[in-house]
Amino acid sequence: MSSILLVTSSPRGAASHSTRVATELAQKLQAKTPGAKIVTHDLANNPLPHIDADYATGIYTPVESRSVRQQNVVGVSDSVVDELLAADAVVIATGMINFNISSTLKAWIDHIARAGRTFSYGAEGPKGLVTGKKVYLVIASGGVYSSGPAAVFDHATPYLKAALGFLGMTDVEVVRVEGVAMGPEAEAKAISSALEYTSDLALAA
Repeated sequence: MSSILLVTSSPRGAASHSTRVATELAQKLQAKTPGAKIVTHDLANNPLPHIDADYATGIYTPVESRSVRQQNVVGVSDSVVDELLAADAVVIATGMINFNISSTLKAWIDHIARAGRTFSYGAEGPKGLVTGKKVYLVIASGGVYSSGPAAVFDHATPYLKAALGFLGMTDVEVVRVEGVAMGPEAEAKAISSALEYTSDLALAA
């Protein structure tokens, strides 16, 4: 059975444009593949703990020697890594917050970046171990960052592409929902354009 991992991170709940567009994209991908299931991880309502000393030491401590706290925090990381590895496609949604991704999504990245599980180092340098997956990034922003003078302030898209690429996920499509703070007409147009693009992506999947 095919699996689609949907990772949302907006704190805006039902008002979130990134969550709406990403959810509809995941549903369109599901409809394209009969029997596919969607596994949703809502990082706003169920945030992962930010990595701390117990995590940083626990991932390098043998399982039998970990403290209870280390077992718990590494177990959280193991769980989200397992979700990622089991997925055939990944849909990630975030609003652009202060020119970058949400802190909850950054915590998810920190938990899935695991030496020996999602990447490794060898004689030829780092190697991503999470391969063969299609990734869709849905990024919402109040302004327009895909081009023009504000493009230099978009640190979300290049960061996500770099972090995911390091882990082996290089087949990445970006869906922008931008300019939503530039008036009702611009907001409606941004959402409509994004949803239309997701339909094209689903057809091509």
